[in-house]
Parts: sequence; C-alpha cells; structure tokens
Amino acid sequence: MIIVVKVGGAALEDAVILRKCARSIAELAQDGHRVAVVHGGGGALTRVLALLGKKSEFIDGLRITDAETRDAALMVLGGIVNKKLVAAIQAAGMPAIGFCGGDGMTFRARKKLLHGRDLGFVGEICFAEPCWIEALWQQGGIPVLASLALGADGEYYNVNADEMAAACAAVFHANALIFLTDVPGVRDASGSIMPWLTTKQAAELAAGSIISGGMLPKLHACSQALKQGVGRVRILPASEVELLPQFYMIKLSCGTEVTFS
Repeated sequence: MIIVVKVGGAALEDAVILRKCARSIAELAQDGHRVAVVHGGGGALTRVLALLGKKSEFIDGLRITDAETRDAALMVLGGIVNKKLVAAIQAAGMPAIGFCGGDGMTFRARKKLLHGRDLGFVGEICFAEPCWIEALWQQGGIPVLASLALGADGEYYNVNADEMAAACAAVFHANALIFLTDVPGVRDASGSIMPWLTTKQAAELAAGSIISGGMLPKLHACSQALKQGVGRVRILPASEVELLPQFYMIKLSCGTEVTFS
C-alpha cells in the first residue's frame, strides 16, 4: 500500500513522541508499504522568528509570510526540523532522505490568497512530479518532505504541511493519508471527539465556527485528498502512534476518520 503520513505538533516537539513516530513509520516501511512523510514545524519556526524579533501572525491557521519569514522557514523547516526527523527514522532502522517540495521540482506552488487577502510567500500546490519519490521507494527509502515549494517566479513559498500532505497523497492515489497531531481528534459542538466525520459535516463545523485555527486547513486538506481519490483519511493523535502499523487491521478507538460525502 501507499501511505502518506503528515507529522506535526507534539510529534516534532517531544523527543519521546518523535522516536515513537519514527519507529511506527519505519515499521510500516519494513512491512512492505511505500511510505512518504510530510512535516511542518510551526512551533520551531515561531521560536526562531521570536529570536529574530518578528511576531507571528495567522489567519485561519495560515502564517502570514513576508520574505524574512519565508527565509526563516527555509532554514528551520528545510534544515533542522527535516534533518531531525530523518535522523529519528534512520535510528529506527530505515533509510530516509530529507528534502523540500522545491527539490527536483517535486511540488510547484502558486501564491495562495485567503478571502482575497495576500498572505505574502504563502503558497498552494498546483503541480506534483512523483518520479523522485518513486525513485526513493524503488531503492527502499522513505522520503521526508518539508512543506516548501517553488513557484513559477523562482521564489520559495511556505505551504501548509497538511495541504502538501494531501497533494502528495493525491498524486499517488494513496491508500491512506494519516495526520499525526497533538490533539485527540475533531471535536463537535459539545466538545466530544467525533470518531467519524464527513466532509459535509466538516464544512458545517467550519461555517459555524465550531472548528477554527489550525484545524481549518487540516480538514480542508482532508476533503481535498478524498475528492482526489485517496482511499482513507484519518486524524490520529501522535500519542497513540503505536497503532499506526495496525491501521488497516484493527478498529481504532482514537482520533477521527474523515469520509467523503
């Protein structure tokens, strides 16, 4: 099977959880699955920007990105965060190759406008070239992608990692797309975790402001992936990542499965 795993939040911030995630990802590959990993790193980027004296601003979970912020994202996401995740997967016994969406023109981006507002160097994926990821799979490796891509203007764009993970899963018609998060799942109006969520329900929750912030682009990414033929999409708390290798074999009691409607 082809499985795309998006790693973010606590999985990148907590050394113990990072090791657990790396072991589960390595186990999937050792079981014969083709695994691609996409990561963000917003927490680390925010800390570096603060050291540079820059305040982080967000609109609907997307970071406003001027040129200096974009350059910091290249340094942090494409550098330390990417290589730390690569090292963790290799420590778990599988070769991993880290790069960003701009390398090999694997992903191309265009400027993303949100409600007509220009967010700066924030992009959305408009094209994907699967050959480099496929080449890594053929050699038994695990590609680890930082969420940055090049535009037609030759500039790097900061891409929401959830959206890049969805684009990666879509180009391969992946059997599964798993979002490892630092939240237990999607909550309904009463605050209860929803084990199942349709794309129609997700749109209604967003319209009613029941979900907000970083969950908005995540659920949008879930919807886009399902529309483009991805088999299954699940939001899974990183604290329960040991269940990941059994994703198709057991009924999971945590997280939220998103289905198309």
